[in-house]
Amino acid sequence: MPIRNRLAELAELREHVRQGPDPEATRRQHAKGKLTARERIGLLLDPDSFVEVEPLRRHRATGFGLEHRRPHTDGVVTGWGTVHGRMVFVYAHDFRIFGGALGEAHAEKIHKIMDMAITAGAPLVSLNDGAGARIQEGVSALAGYGGIFQRNTRASGVIPQISVMLGPCAGGAAYSPALTDFVFMVRQTSQMFITGPDVVQAVTGAQVTQDSLGGADVHGERSGVAHFVHDDEESCLADVRYLLSLLPANNRELPPVEATQDPADRSCAALDEIVPTDGSRPYDMRAVLAEIADDGQFMEVHERWATNVIVALTRLDGQVVGVVASQPMSLAGVLDIAASEKAARFVQLCDAFNIPLVTLLDVPGFLPGVDQEHGGIIRHGAKLLYAYCTASVPRISVVLRKAYGGAYIVMDSRSVGADLAFAWPTNEIAVMGAQGAANVIFRREIAAAEDPAAVRAQLVKQYEEELMHPYYAAERGLVDDVIAPAETRQVLVRSLRMLRAKHVDLPVRKHGNPPQ
Repeated sequence: MPIRNRLAELAELREHVRQGPDPEATRRQHAKGKLTARERIGLLLDPDSFVEVEPLRRHRATGFGLEHRRPHTDGVVTGWGTVHGRMVFVYAHDFRIFGGALGEAHAEKIHKIMDMAITAGAPLVSLNDGAGARIQEGVSALAGYGGIFQRNTRASGVIPQISVMLGPCAGGAAYSPALTDFVFMVRQTSQMFITGPDVVQAVTGAQVTQDSLGGADVHGERSGVAHFVHDDEESCLADVRYLLSLLPANNRELPPVEATQDPADRSCAALDEIVPTDGSRPYDMRAVLAEIADDGQFMEVHERWATNVIVALTRLDGQVVGVVASQPMSLAGVLDIAASEKAARFVQLCDAFNIPLVTLLDVPGFLPGVDQEHGGIIRHGAKLLYAYCTASVPRISVVLRKAYGGAYIVMDSRSVGADLAFAWPTNEIAVMGAQGAANVIFRREIAAAEDPAAVRAQLVKQYEEELMHPYYAAERGLVDDVIAPAETRQVLVRSLRMLRAKHVDLPVRKHGNPPQ
């Protein structure tokens, strides 16, 4: 056969693979409000940059009629391309083929692209829309998942891994996204759960829908599994692109620098008004972050889960920075189990990928209560402490108002290794608030007084003047300087420039044993 005939045959085959199994399957996918795998890749990657790997792969399984159904790609599209001109690897389940279910050939394609991403030192994005293991292939499908999990773990802290949930993800398949750095979900179309509604009803008698059991809002607000929740696939994939612009390609590189017109020495006079001097009055820490950040832009992670602490990626003078901040608008900014876990994992992520950390404190302590103690606040709080203590990236903390007790120590105080610590003149760094401290220290004097209220007020004032004045910590070297709120941005930018070349020689060990 002449070569031109072979080329024509190849072109026809490639077009058939690109179009998918049949137009009706595509129509059904669109009718659910979902895009096809290739449409999703087209939105994620730069135009005309996608290079597909193994588009002609087909399974070799037999039995249950599989030998008569051997579509190309085997239900997953894999390859690489660019996002903002930077290399990214991707795989996308094609729900039109076997419902995106994973079989042996399907898994081997994913294994290959994951290995390529690790070798090339480039981010990996998975576009998940699959029905779990391909039951007809039995244990081979389960082994395929094991290979994915092993590679997720090997890539952890080496390359950024992002999971985008665009359809169902049930059973063991849910563990791969849980092993990655970020999980995106889309309302109404994506769900994640280990056991589905039918099993839950059979075992517990509870009747639940897929969305109420494992929908985007459930994982975005209650379980903390989803870092970002979106209303549609287009906005979701646009945010994935934005997130990739903030992350380095791998753990050997620094995050990309972006030129900014926002002056490094810009004064933040609005901070005087945003943050009340009265420590009992709440305010939105997001307004503080927006005032400090380049052009007021930041990307908040876990925006709707554990809202008493904020974690976000932003830029200062064009450099990517991770921010951990108390949120006085929620639970007065106290730390609890969920907030500790949220902040700890974010600190670990920033440390793994060379992203400096800025911590903004206005924390009255850990949340008291039987539920918190029985739920393990000690070990969960220790996770945040461990994360900060082991982080070797540049670390700067700023105390805006309250910083009490163990929560002050845990939130990157100088004593646990912050490179620089600053405080506003409104800071109150102490073991506890003046009222509580006076009740403990002077309880006998107060009880014996003829006018306990007057004596208590006098002793509270004495405690504040002696131990809680804004320069107490600075006088003892626990704060490097007391700065005006308006100077915060320029002080942070100047400090980060100095710390850019920071290097830490870590002790030789296989790995630590962090609190669980």
